[in-house]
Amino acid sequence: MPFEAKRCGVQFKPPSIVVIYEDMETKKVRKRIIPVRNFSQYSDYSVAAERLKNHPRHRDYLETVSQKQLEKLHIILRDHMQGFTLEHSLTSFRLDPEENLNKLDDEKLARKKGQMDELFEKNRRHKDDPDFVYDLEVDFTKNTPEKCSWDEESDDGF
Repeated sequence: MPFEAKRCGVQFKPPSIVVIYEDMETKKVRKRIIPVRNFSQYSDYSVAAERLKNHPRHRDYLETVSQKQLEKLHIILRDHMQGFTLEHSLTSFRLDPEENLNKLDDEKLARKKGQMDELFEKNRRHKDDPDFVYDLEVDFTKNTPEKCSWDEESDDGF
């Protein structure tokens, strides 16, 4: 592996992926601008990212960049082509616990579910972890239930 990617980003005009990498032989840090061709606002970001990662000209530079990172960069490019701001694109990658996931389209829902799965795996405790406890019991404080008007009226002999 002669190159190690240090940072990745996007350039909107022209649509490009920018990679800051270190040449491991000379220890020099360089910048490579990879143009994203044949990509429109209707393109599939995962296919475009995979095609770019496997391109013979850019394969060596993108070897240490994950597929997921390239997909995120393509999503930002596609959102920009659709007229969204950079802030809007970046907020779509954050999980909001108050967001109603029932109102999302299939693609955005799949993206949010993927983020939740990734967060779950990151926080998950494995048997090999030093702070792993096999049968952990947690006592949650029980709040007194709220009184409702229908509770008082339904004492008809039941």
